Amino acid sequence: MDDTRTYPSGVPCWIDIEPADADAAQRFYGGLFGWSFTDAMPPGAPGYYLIAELDGRPVAAIAAPEPVSTGSWNTYVAVDDADGAAEAARAAGASVTSAPQDAGPAGRWAEIDDPTGGRLRLWQAGYRAGAQAVNAPGAWNFSDLHTADPTRARAFYGSLFGWEADDVGGGAAMWRRPGYGDHLAATVDPGIAERQAAVGAPPGFADVVAWLKPLSDGESPHWHVTFAVEDRDTAVGVAERFGGSIVSGPHDDAWTRSAVVSDPQGAVFTLSQFAPQR
Repeated sequence: MDDTRTYPSGVPCWIDIEPADADAAQRFYGGLFGWSFTDAMPPGAPGYYLIAELDGRPVAAIAAPEPVSTGSWNTYVAVDDADGAAEAARAAGASVTSAPQDAGPAGRWAEIDDPTGGRLRLWQAGYRAGAQAVNAPGAWNFSDLHTADPTRARAFYGSLFGWEADDVGGGAAMWRRPGYGDHLAATVDPGIAERQAAVGAPPGFADVVAWLKPLSDGESPHWHVTFAVEDRDTAVGVAERFGGSIVSGPHDDAWTRSAVVSDPQGAVFTLSQFAPQR
């Protein structure tokens, strides 16, 4: 079986960050997650695009800032046609903040602000399909939209990507892309259904691609990223040692032990340890 992880249209596929100080970001995230970095830009090309790898597999990137950069983590969703998806997003009420453009042979991307204020990127893959290590310690786990208008968000993303939302309590919901679990089972994860059944995952969890959460006090609408870690408390200690700080937590629930952390340049993300209470 080919072990390349591919992403059907409508599935989040990649994350990157555009910090003011790329060297400082490499020190922090390399120290925290054990990432190594390779510049994907051709020799002589302007700027840089530093692919982060975990055990030789691409997991994320540190990029030169774009004009629209916020310094926060960006989430990309796979689409078959970036131009068509950007136009569909505009028609559904989004603003296109960065028009579709090529990223060389790697793919084509665009950036939108959804109608609730969440900034998201669209990715039409060329040779770079997306993250090749996910849900493992040191890798991207999930992205979630923090919004004050979940009803409008559900309508927008349902229309654009075919996502379906299941309430999980506390104003939160899990977003499913129907058929994604079947795709995983047929490609890189043939045992996904049995493994999830063994830990008591809810029906349809194999199709979950993102989360919808209410805004916390002081937050603005945004797409937030979560990274998996082996041990939350140890990871928080490492983050602090490399200059990060705790934003909130620690938090424990029925499935995870987590904490929200800021890197030294202000980008906020979550560290999450899978620890089901059953």
